[in-house]
Amino acid sequence: MTVSNAQGPNSTRRVPPLRTAAVGLATGLLAATAGVHATQPATVVPYLAVAQVGPVSASDPAKHVPGTVTVDNIDFKRGDGGSGKLILRFDGDGAAPDMRTQGNTVVVEVGNASLPASLQRPLNVTDFATPVQRIDAMQGAGGARLVLSAQGEFEPMAYQSGREYIVELVPRAASAGRAVGAATAAVSTAQASATADAARTYSGRPVTFNFQDVPVRTVLQLIAEESNLNIVASDTVQGNVTLRLINVPWDQALDIVLQAKSLDKRRSGNVVWVAPQSEIAKFEQDKEDARLAIEERAEMVTEYLPISYGNAEDIATLLTDESKNSSGGGGGSGGNRGFLSSRGSLSFDRRTNTLLVIDIPQRVAEIKRLVTMLDKPVDQVIIEARIVIANESFARDLGARFGVRGVKDRLISSGSLDSNHHLIDSINEFNRDPDGADLPNWGERALNNDFGIRNLNPGSIAFTILGNAIDWDLELQALQSEQRGEVISNPRIVTSNQREAVIKQGREVGYLTVTGGQSNNVPTVQFKEALLELTVTPTITNDGRVFLAMNVKKDEIEDMTEIIGIGEVPNLARREITTAVLIDDGQTVVIGGVYEFLDRQTMAKVPFLGDIPILGNLFKTRGKSNSKAELLIFVTPRVLRVAQRPQ
Repeated sequence: MTVSNAQGPNSTRRVPPLRTAAVGLATGLLAATAGVHATQPATVVPYLAVAQVGPVSASDPAKHVPGTVTVDNIDFKRGDGGSGKLILRFDGDGAAPDMRTQGNTVVVEVGNASLPASLQRPLNVTDFATPVQRIDAMQGAGGARLVLSAQGEFEPMAYQSGREYIVELVPRAASAGRAVGAATAAVSTAQASATADAARTYSGRPVTFNFQDVPVRTVLQLIAEESNLNIVASDTVQGNVTLRLINVPWDQALDIVLQAKSLDKRRSGNVVWVAPQSEIAKFEQDKEDARLAIEERAEMVTEYLPISYGNAEDIATLLTDESKNSSGGGGGSGGNRGFLSSRGSLSFDRRTNTLLVIDIPQRVAEIKRLVTMLDKPVDQVIIEARIVIANESFARDLGARFGVRGVKDRLISSGSLDSNHHLIDSINEFNRDPDGADLPNWGERALNNDFGIRNLNPGSIAFTILGNAIDWDLELQALQSEQRGEVISNPRIVTSNQREAVIKQGREVGYLTVTGGQSNNVPTVQFKEALLELTVTPTITNDGRVFLAMNVKKDEIEDMTEIIGIGEVPNLARREITTAVLIDDGQTVVIGGVYEFLDRQTMAKVPFLGDIPILGNLFKTRGKSNSKAELLIFVTPRVLRVAQRPQ
C-alpha cells in the first residue's frame, strides 16, 4: 500500500498510481480545491491514497512528475511473523513507486528514480527464512525496477514514509494477524468506533484511505473498485466524510463509513444496496406488511401428520404455545400463534396420535419440517448399579467360674441361700426323687464367682475337689469367633433419555400397634418396607456422555424391639445415597461409600479379689471385639443408540 505524506501547507503532493476511475477522482478533487489555494495559500490541499491495484499505463498523469530522485540504499530484513521487508531509501522527496504482483513475484517500479550501478545486482535472501528468496535490482528504460521472487502463499503490503518505501511480504497464515495489528496501531477515530463490534471478523483485502471532506458516494465507489462488488447507493445517500484508515480490510472500512453516516447495507449475491438506516427499515417493514397481506389472501390447505415416536398433544402445544382440548383433540387460537399464521389452526387426535394442520402452504411446509425434526426415536440408557456391603468381625472372651461348698457340723456355706437350702435337702436324699424325676439344678447357684461366658457355648474345663466337709469347684471358659460376609446387590434398569425409572425389590415387615383409649384398645397391623430401590433419570449429552440424577436405597432388618403386651417392632438398617454425576458412556464410577470400624475391649471382675495377681483371673472375665463394615456403590451407564427406520 502507498501513503502520500504532506510536507507543508504549500508543498506539492503526489497521488500514487490508481485505476482510471481513481485517477479521475484525484484530478477532480485537486481541481475542486484549486480555488481554495488561490485565496487561502495556507490551506492543506485534500489528498487521498488507496491500495495499489495493478500496473498503470504510461499515459497516467501521476507518472509525469517533474524532477527525479536516486535510490540511495536497498536494505532487506526479517519482520514480525516471518515476513520479509524490502526497504528503499531515496536521496530526495517525490518518489512515485508502483508495486504489482505477478504470480510468485512482486515487481516494484519507480518511474522517476534512477538506480546506481553499485546497487544493480541480485541479492540472495534465502537465509532470512521469509517468503522472499531473491531480489533482482536493475535500471530500466522506465526507471528503477526491483523484482522480488517468493515462494509459498503470501500477502504483499507496501507503504511510504518520508524518503523510505517499504515492501513487506507477509506469510498468508500471519497476514490476518498483521492486518489487525496494523489497524490497531493506526490513530483513527473512525476505526476506533468500528471495533465496538468485536464479534465481527473481517477478511477483505487491506486498503489505505486518507480523505478530507470528500463525498460519501465517492468513498463507496472506491470501495467498490477494491472489493469487486456492485454497490448501489440510494439517492438519499448524501454528505461528506473525513477519515484516515491505514491497512484496514475493505469490508471493515465499508462498515466504518456506513456507521459514520447512519447508513446501512443489504447484500444480495455480488450486489450491495446502501441506504440510510431509516429507509432500509421502512423498506423491510413495508415488505413484511406486504407478505402478511398476501398470507391473508392465500389459499388454505389441510395436512394430516402422523406422529410415530412423540406425543401429538405435546408437539401441538410446542408449535402453538396454546392448546385446548375438546373431545379428544385440541387446537391453538388467539394470542401467540407460534408457527401458524393468523388464520391457521393446529389440532391433535389422541386416539391415532395425529396432528391436523390447516394453514397456508408456506406455514404447513414449515410445520412439516419441524415435526420431522421433533418426531425422532429417543436413545435408551441401561443403568447398572452394584451395591457391595462387606462385613468383618472378631471377638475373644476369657472367663472363670469358682465356687466353694461346705458342711461342717451345723455350718453350711455356698454361693447363695437357695443353694444352702438345696444342699441341706440333698444331704439325706438321693440325686433323684421317688418318682424318678431330676432334682432342680442348683449347682450354678452354689457358685461364689460366676464370670463365665453365657449363651455362646464356649470351650471350657472344670475341676471339682471333694473334701470331707468342703467341695471346691473351678471352671475356666474361653471363646474366639471370626465372621466375614459380603452382600452384593446388582439392580439394572433400562429407560429412555430424560425419563425417570424406578426399580424396587424387597419385602414389607408387619408389626402390631395399639390405638385407642385406656379401656378400648384397638390393635392395628403396620408395615415397614425393607427394600432395595434404584431411582434414576438419565440425560444423554451432545458429546456422548450421560448425566445421571439418581437415588439408591438399600434397607435391611437389623433386629427386633420387643414391646411388652404388644409384640416386636422391626428395626431397619438404612443405606441411601442421592446424587447427580456425569459419566462417560460405558464407564464405571464409585458414586459413594461408607467405612465403619469398631474396636471394643471389656472386663468384668469382683472388686479387690479381681485385682489379686494371678489368682485375680478367677474372679474376672475379659472380652475383645473388632468389627469393620464397608459400603460401596458402583454405577455403569450404557447408551443404546436407536436409529430411525426409513419411511
